[in-house]
Amino acid sequence: MELRHLTAFIAVAEELHFGRAAQRLHMAQPALSQQIRQLERELGVQLFERSTRSVRLTSAGESFLVPAQRVLDALDDATEAARAAGRGEVGRVRIGFAGASSHESLPLITEAVRREHPGIRLDMEGQTYANVALGRVADGTLDLGFVRLPADQPGVATRAIMTEELIVALPADHPLAGHDAVALSDLSDAPFVTFPANSGSSLHDAMVRACGLAGFHPRVAQEAPDTYTILALVASGVGVTLTLTTCQHVQQTGVVYRRISDHPVRLQAALAWRPDNPSAALRAVLEVAERVLPTPV
Repeated sequence: MELRHLTAFIAVAEELHFGRAAQRLHMAQPALSQQIRQLERELGVQLFERSTRSVRLTSAGESFLVPAQRVLDALDDATEAARAAGRGEVGRVRIGFAGASSHESLPLITEAVRREHPGIRLDMEGQTYANVALGRVADGTLDLGFVRLPADQPGVATRAIMTEELIVALPADHPLAGHDAVALSDLSDAPFVTFPANSGSSLHDAMVRACGLAGFHPRVAQEAPDTYTILALVASGVGVTLTLTTCQHVQQTGVVYRRISDHPVRLQAALAWRPDNPSAALRAVLEVAERVLPTPV
């Protein structure tokens, strides 16, 4: 039994006329009659009662009609699903990001994708720091990652989406908290709270580089896995930290944010993906991201 047999049967069952059914299917009537006879032999039952003046379904034909229509409907659904996936209207995109630093950009993408492509499922993986995200995009376990530039990884493309600046987060009662800006050199003896060195955090690496420009290596008093915990430890007086302008939305009581006056450092946030990733859903998400998160001038 082939799908063409089902298509022929349904056409005759709906028209109850072999000539009209043949016209509908753009085929010769003898060929249509032959397909119906083949189907009846396959099933071992007669589907139509034919006379010189009329055609009508037998009880077997009536019983066969609805299931046959369901088969063709299911085929149509499967065809449309495949075509929609090819157009990027359905599918799954795995996105890696790290907490507070994606507070501004991530919602813009997710809201626009859900509005424009409700058939695309976004699997969000938090606490995926920039260097880790870059590696996972490269090995294919993520489709899209929030990273920081420069991000040199063979086979991975990037596009800048935001420029950020390092700032100092101090306990509210710190002697430098009353200043409009803080020189990093004034923090050379201060204890620091930061991400673990092996966490894959680009922010940790940027902090070490910035302090190095100021002539010292930061003395780490406490490590913590995320920005929220780090800022809570700063508020409790454990130490100071360097964070990003985009993290100032974390209104932690007991913490003040100050600009760096002597060695300002700017970082670019970016999206990373593999150009050879065949996912049409990923391409659709990238198109949305380019509109809602244009590359900064």
